[in-house]
Amino acid sequence: MALPQQRWRKFPANPKLVQAIALSNHLSPLFAQILINRGINTVATVAEFLNPQPEILPDPKQVFKDLIPSLDCLEKVRNLGQEVAICGDYDVDGMTSTALLLRTFKALGIKADYEIPSRMTEGYGINERMVKDLHQRGVALIITVDNGISAHQAISLAKELGMMVIITDHHELPEILPPADGILNPKQIPADSPYFTIAGVGVAYLLGMELAKRFQAELELEKTLLELFTLGTIADLAALTGINRQLVQKGLKLLADSQILGLQALKQVSGISDRSIKPDSIGFTLGPRINAVGRIGDPTIVIELLTTEDSGIALERAMQCEQINRERQRLCSEIEQEAVAQVYAQIESLELDLQRDRLLLLVSENWHHGVIGIVASRLVERFGAPVFMCASEPEGGIRSSVRGIPEFNVFDSLEYAHDLLGKFGGHFAAGGFSTKAENLAELRERLRTFARDQLKPEEICPAIAIDLEIPLAQVNVALHYELEKLQPCGIGNPVPIFVSRNVRIISQRIFGKNQDHLDLTLDRGDGRKIKAIAWRWASYYPLPEYLDLAYKIQLKNDRDQIYLELELVGVKAAQTWQPQLQQKIAPAIISVPNWQTLDLLNLAEIESPSLIYGFNYPQDLFVNTDCDRPTQIYNSLILWHLPPSLDHLQWLIALGKPKQIYLRTLLNADFLPPIPTPIELLKLIQALEHKPKLNLMELAQKWWIAPRVVVAGLREFGCSCSGYQQTDSLNQELEAQLAWYFSDYKQLANLLLT
Repeated sequence: MALPQQRWRKFPANPKLVQAIALSNHLSPLFAQILINRGINTVATVAEFLNPQPEILPDPKQVFKDLIPSLDCLEKVRNLGQEVAICGDYDVDGMTSTALLLRTFKALGIKADYEIPSRMTEGYGINERMVKDLHQRGVALIITVDNGISAHQAISLAKELGMMVIITDHHELPEILPPADGILNPKQIPADSPYFTIAGVGVAYLLGMELAKRFQAELELEKTLLELFTLGTIADLAALTGINRQLVQKGLKLLADSQILGLQALKQVSGISDRSIKPDSIGFTLGPRINAVGRIGDPTIVIELLTTEDSGIALERAMQCEQINRERQRLCSEIEQEAVAQVYAQIESLELDLQRDRLLLLVSENWHHGVIGIVASRLVERFGAPVFMCASEPEGGIRSSVRGIPEFNVFDSLEYAHDLLGKFGGHFAAGGFSTKAENLAELRERLRTFARDQLKPEEICPAIAIDLEIPLAQVNVALHYELEKLQPCGIGNPVPIFVSRNVRIISQRIFGKNQDHLDLTLDRGDGRKIKAIAWRWASYYPLPEYLDLAYKIQLKNDRDQIYLELELVGVKAAQTWQPQLQQKIAPAIISVPNWQTLDLLNLAEIESPSLIYGFNYPQDLFVNTDCDRPTQIYNSLILWHLPPSLDHLQWLIALGKPKQIYLRTLLNADFLPPIPTPIELLKLIQALEHKPKLNLMELAQKWWIAPRVVVAGLREFGCSCSGYQQTDSLNQELEAQLAWYFSDYKQLANLLLT
């Protein structure tokens, strides 16, 4: 079975900087390198990241030039008792923004309602139909959330009808801005501003908090608004850096014991415990359930969920979200299968060549356009190319969701083909558009031209950013807890990805409702096992026995039992290293010397010439004694402790031919040479990787272990060491090594003669 094709991009190592950061901040070198990978690369920025102080933020009213005029508009309608309408969006960012402002206006006594366009019949953003309806209802002020920056016609109509308009959005700016009374968009402010990375819900949060301050209601609203900000920011995949990171850290603590009834209910039906609220809990559990409603259901369900003060309604709406999400999962699975089949059919018919065309444009009349964006993201992961998923509509229309790769600007690609599109919008990584079916062929060629200009052929392959390469034996709970210092993780601060080489798969099975996931048991390389999950990898079953793995580390808590599990994100065929092992056999020993215990009080009685052997012996006691390596024939061999193995002992005796051997008694482990731990030994072996020949005796002497322990380590590393005798697990061999150093010399004579 073919393995997924991937680009593994490893961050460059920086040993000097790693050492400086690790020592200055009392961190492990591994964790220091991970911080450097994220651009946190000075002693000061590391300290600030790990122990953030409340950031003194610039006054938003000084940053957003239209914030004060927007607050004035809201104060005016409040004083006059006029109505405000929030024009939202049907994704989680737009719906949380809508709920946030609804709660704000209700608390401040502002009459407010909301309107969200139909995904099925109208598409994204405020439109002229909505404006006309709101005007007829007597709405004085329209506020858009997470949309509106490109809705020039609809906003112009609202102004012609005498309505005030405030746009809050975070999408890319068009060349000509709509004629609104106030525009709040972080794309209008400098990129180095702490507010630049906020999502749509971030803009709504700033507006809501500033309005609360104006009416002295900040303490009443700040916790609720922060919860909704956190939910929307994470679910919308906004960068968790700067102000987003600072606020999300606080918001996650609030979400763990949420005061919003709808979130309490949603956590309950989705199985999230209070103590496990992390960005992943939102990104993969709460967020999808909310998003599913906007994609294939009625967004009013979510708005009620997030604004109701009735626990019964909250639970009912949460259960609706759960049911709709299950239907969304079914649709995504079916559409993904159809889309993948379409890709391979195009490749087989030569209609598509990914290295030549550098993007995928797929279309079907049977696809639900509410979920094609999710499927597009999955296809990007699978094929590593920008994906344009198109769903046919009645009367010859096409609706599309677009997802890109890091080297491809989605919004720029749509601008490049704007004359072939109807409505379109988005940002660097994602977007959407509508067009006519007759434009599809020309649009495909236009987009391919853009892609060929922007992308290299080798960039059309799924890319994984690898933080570090480590032996799998190094993965432990202590490492996980150190990595927790990175939280909250998300865009801009991703969960670390590690690579381990030549990992043996002990067992594997397919699981899941649709039998589309893999459950694996892996050999750690030190005698222990670890579980791993590979989501939607059933098509690669069975995986080869040995693989190079890329993975994330997760801590699982099952019925109060804590254990580690890996989430696989990449695999490659193991580049098995098979060095040639060299070990010279010692000459046979005809007669075994006499043995006795070394008595430090009677050193003068030891007959010269003599040879002293061992680690860290007191040199001042053995001034006229040869050291370590035999250079002549000796009357006495002094063993400060035994050599690493019987092989080494045989060489000492065969070359030095001593008449008498004095062996110091070992009282405890403090007297031992520095035997490596399993993890230390695997690191030492990793440093030798790809050397064609290894001298076992030299390595064993250098590391104070027997040659067979070296071989056991090589085998854990994936080397077969064919021709060498059978070895036990690395842990067992190291235990035997320890026992060897405590051997009774009375037993050694028999071993030397056998």
